[in-house]
Amino acid sequence: MDNQEKDNSQHPTDSAHWERSVLEKLAFAALDEQKATRRWGIFFKSLMFAYILVLLGVAVYPKLKLDKNSSGEHTAVINLVGMIAEGKDANAADLIESLRNAVKDEHTKGIIIHANSPGGSPVQSAYVYDEIRKIKKEHPQLPIYAVVSDVCASGCYYIASATDKIFVNPASLIGSIGVLMDGFGFVDAMKNLGVERRLLTAGAHKAMLDPFSPPKEDETAYMKELLGQVHQQFISAVKLGRGNRLKETPDMFSGLVWTGEAGVKNGIADDFSDDDKVARDIIGAEKRVDFTQQEALIDKLAGKLGASFEHALSNVLQTPSLR
Repeated sequence: MDNQEKDNSQHPTDSAHWERSVLEKLAFAALDEQKATRRWGIFFKSLMFAYILVLLGVAVYPKLKLDKNSSGEHTAVINLVGMIAEGKDANAADLIESLRNAVKDEHTKGIIIHANSPGGSPVQSAYVYDEIRKIKKEHPQLPIYAVVSDVCASGCYYIASATDKIFVNPASLIGSIGVLMDGFGFVDAMKNLGVERRLLTAGAHKAMLDPFSPPKEDETAYMKELLGQVHQQFISAVKLGRGNRLKETPDMFSGLVWTGEAGVKNGIADDFSDDDKVARDIIGAEKRVDFTQQEALIDKLAGKLGASFEHALSNVLQTPSLR
């Protein structure tokens, strides 16, 4: 057999070996690609999982946001914004914790309470008022100022009156030193609809001011006396906080509000300024750091549900309010 015949006889085997080699390479390449795809898939899933964990952590425990940029002397700012009530953004627990955190920070040179609130719960307001008075007694060298933007009325003014000074804009609204209790009466509407009220109580005044029953003179007088007591507590707190700066007039504690300009004249405010100027020119620490306590998202959602129930209940029970 010559060389040409030998080559022809070996060709089928070599061809089969080459094809098998190519198939093996393709198979291994496919496996490698699948492995790489799985690795990248695991990587991106892990990254997404970590991202979700961080978001949940921040939502549930906002204190994980540790960067307050509080190095060096600064002015601590605490926002008192919105209705003052438990479960609201402006509530005593968060405001008090904000104040305490600001005081604990060794770089805090002064505190600004940025006020923009129509008021709210007298109890919540009193808690914050007492905390400010306590801080002033324990840290007399640390100034605490209230800076009013649009409005600081009723419960908000209750709190502001505890600070060292109150700064306003000439167009701010400030004051409303009074107490109210509101509700509705449906007696005539029920008569027109032919609805009979059936109410059973144990205790002569258990259904006091029931909106579906006619008002009773003795119960109305009692509630007015109760409101008068809360009002007197409010007045006493303002007088204690403001001292001889108040230029008392017959209508000062009547529930009226004044512009910032009039407020400076009658002594319920001290001067005109804003956050930036108070921090820079009065406290002497231009850098401002926000110490406002942020409520956890889950707690906030729960609070919203609770607040909705409380609001509906207060309309029936007619809870006193500084607003």
